[in-house]
Formats: sequence, C-alpha cells, structure tokens
Amino acid sequence: MSNVVLVVDMLRGFLEEGYPLFIGDDCRRIIPNIRALLERETSQGSMIIYLCDNHTPDDLEFEMFPPHCIEGTEEVKVISELQEFPGEVIPKRRYSGFFDTPLETRLKELNPEKLVICGVAANICVMHTAADARNRDYIVEIPVDCVASLSPDVHRFALNHMEKVLGVVLTSLKDQDVL
Repeated sequence: MSNVVLVVDMLRGFLEEGYPLFIGDDCRRIIPNIRALLERETSQGSMIIYLCDNHTPDDLEFEMFPPHCIEGTEEVKVISELQEFPGEVIPKRRYSGFFDTPLETRLKELNPEKLVICGVAANICVMHTAADARNRDYIVEIPVDCVASLSPDVHRFALNHMEKVLGVVLTSLKDQDVL
C-alpha cells in the first residue's frame, strides 16, 4: 500500500505574476520543497493527484474573491516547475478537493496508506481538503515546508487547527533529510 500525494492549487493563476489572484513571491518559496517531496514520494511508488481550482465564469466564489482560475484559461494549469511529475488532475470548484469531484471514489480505488497534502493556500483549500480527508478517516500528513498561506498569522492558525483539531500529522522535509 502506498501514499497518495494531493497537490493543491499549485497553479499558474495563483503562483505566476499577472493573474488576478497571484498570491505572491513568498508563497513560491515552497516550490523546491514540493519538488523534493514529489521526487521522494514517486520513488516510493506514491500516486500524485493535482487538485486544481477550476471555476465557471459566473462562479459564486467571485462574490468573495476576484475571478480566478476560470475553466479553459492558462490559470488552471499546474505550474511548469511541477509538470515533470506525472499525476492525475482533478478540477475542483470549491475549497475542498472532495466537494463535487471524483476524488473520494478515486481514493477508495487506490486505498492509500496515508494522504500527504501540499500546496496553497494552507488556510483555505489545503485545510478544507485536509478536514474532509480526516472526516473520511484518512491519515493525513502535511509537510509544513510544502504549504504556504498569504500571511504568517493565518498560516500559523491553519497549521495549529489542522494539527490540534483535525488530527493532521505535521512533518518537515528538513527533519526527514529530503532537503
């Protein structure tokens, strides 16, 4: 039994300048760490699933956030730095990768030992996906050096909430001699 790595929203629309919801250069710092994680996990036979924001032009989410990652645009593509790592792409239209997607069915087929979640933003889509995974009794691990948020305060809150309330296991690639 191997792991499944859920790569959350590592998309051009969030991580490349010029798009309406570019989350900043600070969040880009996790890209080398995610590459190291994916190298390690794929060498151990883990499956990669990219969970990708993918909205209709009239999505109600745009009442809270600017229009972003609209289906059929370049914004919904995984950043070039991760494209060498093959995996399944599952489009999502809400924060959780489980909401109205085939993720739950796919995970039942794969029967992973645990889910390793990385990506952005830790306080939004990563946290909601982790919550739904824990509600389905998956063991969830989050390498803290492979997730990022828009501000340090919300990032600390998200990590604390995921560990103390959801029961997510927080790890670090540095502690595992991967970096």
